[in-house]
Amino acid sequence: MPKLLIIEDDAAFCQMLQKFLIRNGYEVDESFTAQDAKTKFKASTYDLVLTDLRLPNYDGLQLLSDIKEVNPKTQVIVMTGYAEVGSAVEAMKKGAYDYISKPFTPEEILMQIKSALNQETKRQLDSAPKDSHKSENLVVDPQDDRVVIGISEASKKLHEYIKLVAPTDMSVLITGESGTGKEVTARAIHDNSKRNEHNFVAVDCGAIPKEIATSEFFGHVKGSFTGAVEDKKGHFEAANGGTLFLDEIGNLSYENQIQLLRALQERKIKRVGSNKEIEVDIRIVTATNEDLTEAVENGSFREDLFHRINEFSVEIPSLEERFEDLPLFADFFLKKANRSLGKNVEGFSEEVKDIFKQYHWPGNLRELQNVIKRAVLLTSGDMVEKAALPKEVYKSKESNAKVDNFSKADYEKEQIVKALKQSNFNKSKAAKLLQITRKTLYNKINHYNLDL
Repeated sequence: MPKLLIIEDDAAFCQMLQKFLIRNGYEVDESFTAQDAKTKFKASTYDLVLTDLRLPNYDGLQLLSDIKEVNPKTQVIVMTGYAEVGSAVEAMKKGAYDYISKPFTPEEILMQIKSALNQETKRQLDSAPKDSHKSENLVVDPQDDRVVIGISEASKKLHEYIKLVAPTDMSVLITGESGTGKEVTARAIHDNSKRNEHNFVAVDCGAIPKEIATSEFFGHVKGSFTGAVEDKKGHFEAANGGTLFLDEIGNLSYENQIQLLRALQERKIKRVGSNKEIEVDIRIVTATNEDLTEAVENGSFREDLFHRINEFSVEIPSLEERFEDLPLFADFFLKKANRSLGKNVEGFSEEVKDIFKQYHWPGNLRELQNVIKRAVLLTSGDMVEKAALPKEVYKSKESNAKVDNFSKADYEKEQIVKALKQSNFNKSKAAKLLQITRKTLYNKINHYNLDL
């Protein structure tokens, strides 16, 4: 009987999940704190640990490292209810089997656990030659199977930029719409750099309350404030020698920007509550879907910090701008979903392929991945059919089919004009309504020769 440990500070949810898993044939222990969990997995051997990514008074990623240090063979699934996809993916890079977002159904978590515990599947994956993960025009980094290089000109240009800047120590600013894969690009820069043997630490600046940002970045000493029950290493120290990736950097408060700038200039930090300076050697890669140039102009983002992080900029193309790559990404996410969910769906029906081509994909690669994972979960046969897709995906195709002689370009022009009028011709606000960058909006206005 496989032995599991659930680490979750929500006692009611933890106990409910424990009872469900016991009914399904597992021996299950529970912990409401990281400290109790550390005691238990040092005293006992667990086949799998199911842990919340956010725990009181303890860093979830550090707990993952603690678990793997005690027993590297223990499978770990992280749970998150904070939409922290970046942190969850970072957990996978640090050894977690997979992550699951709350709320989830009992069937979903059961399937994840069964897949993680399937040692035969794991042995097959471990013994498979690296080339088995490759197909024509699909390139998978052996160290990170989430990297895909497409065949479109936009993807080729992006890949060239990565290869060009990665070997340097230049600070890189990554821009692009939400869901385009900014963290994957940052990771690719790190993996192709001279720092690739050291840590890649990803931080979602938008998820850090400004009151604790100093502690998150620089760490703290025990007793320095209420809740500081032990010394904590900050993100700068954790990334020492490697790369610190700051996602959504535009969300930092002005005060936090000043602290960040000082640390980047001096390459020295102090933990909260300590007078000791710690030297750090890190490379900074940042990302945003906002227009930082405009933020500098209106005074919400420091100009000196902007120049410090923007020694080289990379704009990630939207999925629409690299539409030739759609079949490659779809196939890649299908294989990933099969491995994650323990299924063997072979492909997509012709109807589904047609629907994918017609859909606008405002959420870009993240939306495509989520749609495919959901579809694989709902598919009982060999092929993903229309019924497994969310209605909003295929409804766009049906509405397009009702309009005769109305091309995609006509539709896009109409949407641009509509957004501009709605925003009183403020291009920044219009870009946000359209879920694209201001630069992309300007390019589309020029492309369609819109005299506005």
